[in-house]
Amino acid sequence: MSSVEEFRTEVRSWLRAHLTGEFADLRGRGGPGREHEAFAERLAWERHMATEGWTCVGWPEEYGGRGATLAQQVAFHEEYALADAPARVNHIGEQLLGPTLIAFGTPAQRDRFLPRIVSVEELWCQGYSEPDAGSDLANVRTRAERDDKGWVVTGQKTWTSLAHESDWCFVLARTEPGSTRHHGLSYLLVPLDQPGVEVRPITQLTGTSEFNEVFFDGARTDAAHLVGAPGDGWRVAMATLGFERGVSTLGQQVGFRRELTAVTELAKANGAAADPLIRDRIARAWTGLETIRCNALRMLDGVAAGAPGPEASIGKIFWATWHRELGELAMDICGADGMLAAGEPYDLTDWQRLFLFSRADTLYAGSNEIQRNVIAERVLGLPKEARP
Repeated sequence: MSSVEEFRTEVRSWLRAHLTGEFADLRGRGGPGREHEAFAERLAWERHMATEGWTCVGWPEEYGGRGATLAQQVAFHEEYALADAPARVNHIGEQLLGPTLIAFGTPAQRDRFLPRIVSVEELWCQGYSEPDAGSDLANVRTRAERDDKGWVVTGQKTWTSLAHESDWCFVLARTEPGSTRHHGLSYLLVPLDQPGVEVRPITQLTGTSEFNEVFFDGARTDAAHLVGAPGDGWRVAMATLGFERGVSTLGQQVGFRRELTAVTELAKANGAAADPLIRDRIARAWTGLETIRCNALRMLDGVAAGAPGPEASIGKIFWATWHRELGELAMDICGADGMLAAGEPYDLTDWQRLFLFSRADTLYAGSNEIQRNVIAERVLGLPKEARP
């Protein structure tokens, strides 16, 4: 295994050589609020990455990965972001489900699903949130019943990212009648292309539809597609959320730095930087970004030691709030022009899209309020919040 710097150089060289030709125009495409951009082309790019051995780099070699160390994975995600390479379409399969199956799946499940994630043949989405179980995930009401042919799933999921482009969904469902909260839940792998599944896109403030509602009305999946034991879904689901806040966050921060640099240049160009309050907010944003990186590195130390610590929740609150405030700063720098659409019927500037999309940062992947409860109750040992 090469050193981190050798690995970083290899990644950088490969990206420079291959983000050319038919893929040259994909640089910067498909970021937050622009997930619809060039989806088919980005899928082709990611399948090209697969043929060259650049998907799932952190997975063990026996499952099709490169066995990259944690530091090498960080280098990969940073170089990918520095190259302004297109947003990944297989993130949920590669970063969430794959590690979950490696940790909890059966040999048959790994043989069936992992190779198709590595090759980007099958795309995945996450079936957790529901209308009454968003931040309060333990309130899941989607149910699954066992019969002689497998599992029958009935219920509704919402805010399901990229469900309209996905082949499969990993679903947290209640399988023990009469159970409550985190008890009696199971983790099921459900195919989406079947009768009994309806996907309805949700139009967001940006005018795009990354999120979806997914309705299961007697949808089926094989008995072998249960991950972990029946009723043990909460433990598996929480492990998946732990994988979600992994090494890719360092690449995310490269994107944040690029946005901050662009906002700073905008303030210089339109004269807003003459305002001392604007200059102060830019300086605070720079300081905040450095803090985010330091906390992410501290979190990865915990991951290397075996499990992410409270830094994961702390980091989520910090970067989500920081990014939302960056969107607000961008709008204030734009001034009155920020209220005008770039074109008909609803063509947004990059600054408007940043402002609108970042409003969701403090909500998805665990709202700020829930993260504060996690820190208070599970880390600081404070009394639990009163619940009905």
